[in-house]
Amino acid sequence: MTPTLPRVSIIIPAYNVDRYIRRAVESLQHQTFEDFELLAVDDGSSDRTGQILDSIAARDIRVSVFHQKNAGAPAARNFALDHARGEYVMFFDADDWAEPAMLSKMYAFASANRLELVVAGFYIDTHYGSVDRHTSELKHCADNVFGTQRDFRLAAWQLFDANQLYPPWNKLFLRARIEELGLRFMPTFWDDFPFVLDFIRDVERVGVMSEAFYHFIRQRVESETSRWRPDMYTKREEEHGWMLDLYHYWGLDGDAASMEMIQRRYIERLVGCIENVCDPMCKLSRAEKVAQIRQMIGTERAKLAVDVARPRSKMMRMMLAPIKRQDARMCYREGRLISFVRRHNGKLFAILKARR
Repeated sequence: MTPTLPRVSIIIPAYNVDRYIRRAVESLQHQTFEDFELLAVDDGSSDRTGQILDSIAARDIRVSVFHQKNAGAPAARNFALDHARGEYVMFFDADDWAEPAMLSKMYAFASANRLELVVAGFYIDTHYGSVDRHTSELKHCADNVFGTQRDFRLAAWQLFDANQLYPPWNKLFLRARIEELGLRFMPTFWDDFPFVLDFIRDVERVGVMSEAFYHFIRQRVESETSRWRPDMYTKREEEHGWMLDLYHYWGLDGDAASMEMIQRRYIERLVGCIENVCDPMCKLSRAEKVAQIRQMIGTERAKLAVDVARPRSKMMRMMLAPIKRQDARMCYREGRLISFVRRHNGKLFAILKARR
């Protein structure tokens, strides 16, 4: 008898997360929906991550564990994709967790509407101090099943604006479409964004669920989103180019709402790049940092973005003011302040970021 294929393949890359991996996997084992396979890839961990995964797999036939030399999360995800058998694919981070009804409700929604992509709400839980102390920020959009491809494209700016389209982990992807397009993750940090962009470029059947299930955890100081990055500015410039290219391909580079979102997204991330330069891990001198900031804010892209963007809060308008005035020294002082708050008061930083 031919074995029945699972409805959902869940992919988890895992590297040195022995403090978190059991919670992540158990949140999936406790799902009310049981017809899934979990493909966990131990990416050359030097701690107990691999042993914990093996012990879980020994007691749950739905869990398959693969071990490879450390090659990064993109390679781990791609390896698992090559072995996935589910109708839909979900990506999951090893230090996050999910509400019990996530798979049941998302799969039922996908199946009932014959969707290629399901986008659900999620929580950003920012931990500070003890493990029990955290802020929780809800990210979601209204329920919707887009009638046409054009309807989705016209509304996509709102999904981007609510952080619904950037990550891969609040979604169900139709696996047949992934394979038809030959999609795999690029060998770079922040690899998930280009994967999602490639998937949605010509997607036709998209549905949005307002209910939130996934808990994205911000707590590890060594995580990808908290590190100083010497090439962050270059990466952000590349991402901005991807967004402009996508909207040009969609024929929406003249749409006012879409372009305002893209330019506001760019200038907000430019503030993050300024803060990154001001991080103590950056060993440039003060003069060199100011010069680098002056170069970043002096480009035609930056000037256009700060003119087009309509910040949503008074705080963000104040933060963008020195960029608009081309005041690199004030940007430097602002960046140092943001860096200090991020490193010394995680709760305040999370609250201010949520309110931007």
